[in-house]
Amino acid sequence: MLAIFLGGLGIHKFYLGYTTQGIILLLVTILGALLLSGPLITGVISLIEGIIYLTKSDEDFYNIYVANKKEWF
Repeated sequence: MLAIFLGGLGIHKFYLGYTTQGIILLLVTILGALLLSGPLITGVISLIEGIIYLTKSDEDFYNIYVANKKEWF
């Protein structure tokens, strides 16, 4: 749910322990707000990630994103 609602700020990445990816999303959103395209891009990426996260079983999610540290999608 963090990816869907606060994903543009990278909150879901920080929560999973992916600090570098969280900072990237946060900077693209903030700097992109000046160009009016950054929040749209990070919003779409975060929405896709949120849907992927929600469709995984708890075991699959743990194995993929916690144990194996898959950072994007």
